[in-house]
Amino acid sequence: MPEFIYKNKLYYNPVEFAMDRIGGTWKMPILWRLKEKVMRYGELKKDIPRITDKMLASQLKELEAEGFISRKVFAEVPPRVEYRITPRGKKAIRLVEQIRNYGLELMHEFGVKQEKKK
Repeated sequence: MPEFIYKNKLYYNPVEFAMDRIGGTWKMPILWRLKEKVMRYGELKKDIPRITDKMLASQLKELEAEGFISRKVFAEVPPRVEYRITPRGKKAIRLVEQIRNYGLELMHEFGVKQEKKK
């Protein structure tokens, strides 16, 4: 496949393009947590304890801008914001699940023990 440019960035293949949308340390875990329920910022932060506030906020903004999640703000004091997965995000979950299962297989093959959640 020939290379292409999207938002002033050169891509060499569709895998690179897709991973730029949902790859990295935090986007897939965020999508995974939103796959079956709506969550508020604080719930996500609590469920992903090692992510910083700045990183969570930026990853949520990127996922929303790319159409993988939606954000709803309620006119309350203090403001309540909920995040939910979109149809595009649900399609990405199929891929995330395959990558997760492959990661679990590799962990087993390499003898990696999974830590229990604290």
